Amino acid sequence: MRAVVLRQGRLEVRETADPVPGPGQLLLRVVSTAICASDVHFMDHHDAVPDTANVGMVYDESRDLVLGHEFVGDVVDHGPGCSDKFPVGTRVTSMPILLADGGIRVIGQNPAAQGSFGELLVVSEVMARGVPAGVPPDAVALVDAFAVGEYYVRSSGIGSGEIPIVIGAGAIGLSAVAALAARGIEPIVVSDYKAERRELATRFGAHVGVDPAERSPFEVWRKLAKERIVTKPAVVYECVGAAGLIQRIIDECEMGTRIYAAGGWYTGDSIDCTRATHKGVSILFGGGPRPEDWYGTLNAICEGRLDPLPCVGKVIGLDGVPEALEATRRAEGPPRAVVHP
Repeated sequence: MRAVVLRQGRLEVRETADPVPGPGQLLLRVVSTAICASDVHFMDHHDAVPDTANVGMVYDESRDLVLGHEFVGDVVDHGPGCSDKFPVGTRVTSMPILLADGGIRVIGQNPAAQGSFGELLVVSEVMARGVPAGVPPDAVALVDAFAVGEYYVRSSGIGSGEIPIVIGAGAIGLSAVAALAARGIEPIVVSDYKAERRELATRFGAHVGVDPAERSPFEVWRKLAKERIVTKPAVVYECVGAAGLIQRIIDECEMGTRIYAAGGWYTGDSIDCTRATHKGVSILFGGGPRPEDWYGTLNAICEGRLDPLPCVGKVIGLDGVPEALEATRRAEGPPRAVVHP
């Protein structure tokens, strides 16, 4: 198949071996797949990849690796032992987890679980879900990204009488805004340096956009809390992952603030634990999304309750993937680009 291949630390669009479905696996022809910042993080910071026995991630420069883990495709073949649940031609998607040899492999981050930046892809039948006719494939390709925001908002247990602050209006920040809006939370404060991203956040349900270069989002939050007689501290969703940002949030927030760190740190960071202790903050790092978040987000998209497509700013073919990944590395371009192999 033709694919975007990572080998010896370099990306190249070329032919590589077709994946072969094993027992209980489906072979898909990829219809749409989305570019994610974690694709770049995996390439650039593979030394931070956790124990492969636990998470199924493997970086091996000597083997072809096809990145990509947000996808939808059509069934073209079945491995041994599959049922008749998904006949050839059925459109399906899946969490990016391949079940094999009694363990898990992260699709697109393991040479034994080739990803979706190629023409063909293998998924586990038990993880697959059918996609109803008429649902835009590009929207389905964004399930994984929007499931992240759903996970953090669900985990926060935010309710009435609380005002959230979303730090960063990239793909993950927008997913947090969408999850908050779906719960009727208001007002939603979004902080981002880029005006176009603050504007985009309003399309997903944000009420107040803040440029942190001009004003602290906590200053805006305090004004809103006073106007609305809100006595509970802010619930903060950190969706950037920049070094020093968690500490700045700790320094600026109120006592008892809950912080949900959805941003990815790959260069290390530190916080003043004494300051955090005196503030009584709670911080949740990583861990999601869970299956209920992922498949719940898929259902919301398929049923028309969530439209993630406004965050898509570019549609490209395989040849455009290396350039798009480089733009992602520089934090440039739209929140999401999708690929039609």
